[in-house]
Amino acid sequence: MISDLDNFYLQHSEPINSTLLALRTIILKQDAAITTEWKYRMPFFCYKGKMFCYLWVHKTNGQPYIGFVEGKHLNHPGLIIEKRARMKIMLFNANEDLPVVIIEELLQRALDLYRSGQIKID
Repeated sequence: MISDLDNFYLQHSEPINSTLLALRTIILKQDAAITTEWKYRMPFFCYKGKMFCYLWVHKTNGQPYIGFVEGKHLNHPGLIIEKRARMKIMLFNANEDLPVVIIEELLQRALDLYRSGQIKID
């Protein structure tokens, strides 16, 4: 039986599926302490057990994105807060190459919030 987590990736058509899988790979290679969990019916990535980002597809425009749980602490012109108070998202055009350097930089900045103790890890 396919897990809900695996099904999340399988349910999307191309090129969105490939974009989500590439984003998953980029996220997981940032630190060995990152794990994948199925929470709130979406794939979350946790750092030492604390949720730090997630993947989703925007309901309005159909673009895949990374949501940064503590996005309010991150400043980058590519991050959007929309109606969220805490989280920010970065949208991607699935028909274009991913800006890997920018994604990795933002992921490291997000991880540094946890590593530095600014965001407490229980």
